[in-house]
Amino acid sequence: MGVVIGRDRRYADLTTVEAARVGAGDPIAVVPTGAVEPHGPHLPLATDLLVAEHVAARAVTAAAEAGTDAWLMPALGYTKSDEHAGFPGALWIGAETLFRQVVELGSALRASGFARVLFVNCHGGNSALLEVALRELRRRHDLRTFLYAGRAEPGPTERGMGIHAGWAETSMMLHLHPELVDMAAAEARVPDGVADCRHIGFTGPVRFGWLARDLSDTGVIGDPTGADADTGARLVAGHVDTVSAALAEIAGFDPGAAR
Repeated sequence: MGVVIGRDRRYADLTTVEAARVGAGDPIAVVPTGAVEPHGPHLPLATDLLVAEHVAARAVTAAAEAGTDAWLMPALGYTKSDEHAGFPGALWIGAETLFRQVVELGSALRASGFARVLFVNCHGGNSALLEVALRELRRRHDLRTFLYAGRAEPGPTERGMGIHAGWAETSMMLHLHPELVDMAAAEARVPDGVADCRHIGFTGPVRFGWLARDLSDTGVIGDPTGADADTGARLVAGHVDTVSAALAEIAGFDPGAAR
């Protein structure tokens, strides 16, 4: 099971001696991946980062308690979020920089004894790039690579368009950090021009390139007005359960194994 240091197994808290013991086993590195970007007038810039860190930490703890040798890595916070650059507060790095950072991180993880890595991503703007990076890490560094990019559950008034600072994210933040949420400033921005399309959409058969300012004048894409903490607790727990169960599969994953 590896060395247990603290309840949530934070790799960066280990000493050199402890890290060497971890690397001598078959550990899984779990990297929370978020963003620092505008989330409308009612949520903090760090929303994606805070959710990713929380979900990853709880999932690592649950998986470790069930016998999976998983370790929480420091989060990636400055990422590919320049689609929100039209609003104040966006802090991003370019696609090439993030790609290089992830690939170089993979090299360091491999050198430290990790053969498996899971990115727990809570910012949609990172997902496509990370999927490409998974294959690059597999080829260059012989890492087994995985990505969790759970989609936001749409709210009842969002027409499936609640992708940013809407019902789901606001509910989760009301559960995790209610002191950072200003529901008096929450307003709906549902992009009917996308919702009315039959084929074009965020998840449909035809995707489209977009900037946040194409869809909203506030940065909100969805309807946060009906969000509540109880819903947030349920949504967070669902993410944690999925990631912790996935870690158990990742521990022994071999796609070429005979049945």
